[in-house]
Amino acid sequence: MAARGIRNNNCLNIRLSSEKWEGLSKTQNDKSFFQFVSPEWGIRAAYRILCTYNTKYHCKTLGQMISRWAPPNENDTLNYIRFVARFCGVQPEYEVNINNEDFMAKMIIGMCRMENGSCPYTEELVKKGIRLKNAKYVA
Repeated sequence: MAARGIRNNNCLNIRLSSEKWEGLSKTQNDKSFFQFVSPEWGIRAAYRILCTYNTKYHCKTLGQMISRWAPPNENDTLNYIRFVARFCGVQPEYEVNINNEDFMAKMIIGMCRMENGSCPYTEELVKKGIRLKNAKYVA
């Protein structure tokens, strides 16, 4: 059986909150995490959160972004940072350009692998989700 994040089309395991994300499934029967209609909409939400970390919370490096995404009270944050940095071929201090679609797709794939043990999505599918950043979901 696929990992929870993959089953939920929420590959980075975005926790339930009051946020009304575009592309949410009509039924939300996971008690902890959002469920999306497709992986692209879950990726869109994750990308938007990472952009907010960058612009609102001044998380400029890969390490800072992941530290906020996966705090030590819930995760082995240092291991998470090292894993994604190694996957992306950069150092944790690498300054992330959130407008660099190629890098952001790679980072999200690395985070997906860390969150789920693997990532079944192609780079093109992840980029499709990133490109939905300002889209509205229409059923």
